[in-house]
Amino acid sequence: MERIPVATLTARVAALFAAKGCVAAEAQDIATSLVGANLTGHDSHGVVRVPRYLTWMDEGVLRPGGEPLVVTDGGAFVVVDGCQGLGQTLGRHIVDLGVERAQAHGVALTALRRAGHLGRIGEWAERAAYAGLVSIHFVNVHGSVLVAPFGAMEKRFSTAPFAVGVPQADRAPLILDFATSKVAEGKVLNAMKGGKTLPPACIIAPDGRLSHDPADFYGTDNRTQVPAAVEASGALVAMGDHKGSGLAFMMEMLGGALTGGGVCGPDKAPVWNGMLSIFVDPGRLDPANDFHGEVSRFTEWVRSARPRLQGEAVEVPGDSERRLRAERTRDGVPLPPEVWRAIVEAGERLGVG
Repeated sequence: MERIPVATLTARVAALFAAKGCVAAEAQDIATSLVGANLTGHDSHGVVRVPRYLTWMDEGVLRPGGEPLVVTDGGAFVVVDGCQGLGQTLGRHIVDLGVERAQAHGVALTALRRAGHLGRIGEWAERAAYAGLVSIHFVNVHGSVLVAPFGAMEKRFSTAPFAVGVPQADRAPLILDFATSKVAEGKVLNAMKGGKTLPPACIIAPDGRLSHDPADFYGTDNRTQVPAAVEASGALVAMGDHKGSGLAFMMEMLGGALTGGGVCGPDKAPVWNGMLSIFVDPGRLDPANDFHGEVSRFTEWVRSARPRLQGEAVEVPGDSERRLRAERTRDGVPLPPEVWRAIVEAGERLGVG
């Protein structure tokens, strides 16, 4: 692994997107989000995505500088068409809109359709939590069929991430964020580029074998390529057996069908995200309720459980991300050499350093 200083990595990535037509603020938003994903340990949604984003921009799948379109505005609920804009810009827009409406009404629901890749969904839960709101996010990926239903070897679902954020009065929020596949596709891509080895039995090879070899998913072991996930010959395993498979199914219903962005499928192109989000102001919901006190007491009680392994702490959602953020901010972002090389080479092609 190469350790790249945060400022260096952020500046490099921002320069790439500025060279592709993004205004400075949008390029900086994209870079900050992608590097932020690496900082929290979500390398699957970090700068490993840069070459794929650049390709999508060349193909017109991602459109810099796009203005989101309000489809329906019911006050406490809003439907927005992202018009295939950059997901990092759209994520900020839709969360800030949801926060504004929830602060006005006590609760709000937003439906975002046709958004470019939204990155780490936990970022949006964090953004709402720092504004004092509980939020829940259901996401699907139109045009990206990667995950096999429980009991199947053929792909039918997207990786369909789910996130929840809960604010705390005097400390960082509690954030739960996961893909409904056993591993996110970006983790497979990161492993193929020389990153962290995948857990056992997270991939179904084309012949039905369970595997953890990225080559069994993509159909190639060429690290210099940025394989198109939608063309992968293997499948990802759904998390949690039938329970995770059922959750992935419902994510398509909520993030895809209900938002109007469409569910994933073999004839659905291009790739974009749909996200249904619920925002709740706990103070408006029940002013007499000691919400923050309950959150704090329960969190500390969970932490007080005796660890199964001596020397290991019992963690609550968001702990590992905060720990890694502090470590990587201090020591630099660890990147597989192939990932860093791809970013440098993209800069050379675009004439930016």
